[in-house]
Amino acid sequence: MFKREFLMKYFPADVKNKKVVEFMELKQGNMSVAEYAAKFESLCAFSPHYNT
Repeated sequence: MFKREFLMKYFPADVKNKKVVEFMELKQGNMSVAEYAAKFESLCAFSPHYNT
């Protein structure tokens, strides 16, 4: 909850929107499963409405 409120208050909307797009277009590519999972988790913070 704190993390979500912090991001909403201190990150500009355009940065947040870029992160949401990055989350939606995330592909594993050359990343290991662990790297992909870490990237997925970090981007989830910017798009809580997409992760259920």
